Amino acid sequence: MIYAHAGNVDFESLHYQTFAADDDGIVPLTDEFWFEDDAAQRMNEFLQTVWGAENLENNKTWLAESIGQKTSETADETLRRYLASNFYKDHLQTYKKRPIYWCFSSGKQSAFQALVYLHRYNESTLARMRNHYVVPLMGRLQNRIEMLEKDRDSAPSPASKNKIGKEIERFNKKKMELTAFDEKLRHYADMRISLDLDDGVKVNYEKFGDLLAEVKAVTGGSSDE
Repeated sequence: MIYAHAGNVDFESLHYQTFAADDDGIVPLTDEFWFEDDAAQRMNEFLQTVWGAENLENNKTWLAESIGQKTSETADETLRRYLASNFYKDHLQTYKKRPIYWCFSSGKQSAFQALVYLHRYNESTLARMRNHYVVPLMGRLQNRIEMLEKDRDSAPSPASKNKIGKEIERFNKKKMELTAFDEKLRHYADMRISLDLDDGVKVNYEKFGDLLAEVKAVTGGSSDE
């Protein structure tokens, strides 16, 4: 790896010319498109950069089939679903529950998730996560709810009204979860938590309470560090 220091100190983006490194080390994992720099978008950029735009669709199709594409899904939908739902579990298994990418998660509704590379985390990471992702997402969720309410009011049949109503309920649950997550995130961001990588993943992971996904899996077992 080009960068394996700590706290994002001396991180130099000029080392990444062909495929630019993420500017803040925060990569959202969302079940639909909310951010230009989310994991699914970055995957598309990577495939296109390495194998060319002319091979992008074929490569996405191959990847989707390899990770269990459903008959009702496009390749893009499969990749996004995998990244939002299964990638982190696979990452934990690969790294024997000592992940190098940490998944910050709002909870079971998956309103917001984001990967942070352990070595690029610093005291301002959580504040940036909140200001650049979580707070804007709350506004976008509210806008989506309002649009769906208008669609429901003008829906031509009871069946369509009911279908839209279920979508409104789903997004309201996400908004409630995200609001609670934002309150916790603000608290931890104000603490400006620093890490000592010599303490190991397990000790450092515990510093973030339940902001992180799979806390018991990482901190509950015996340490192999």
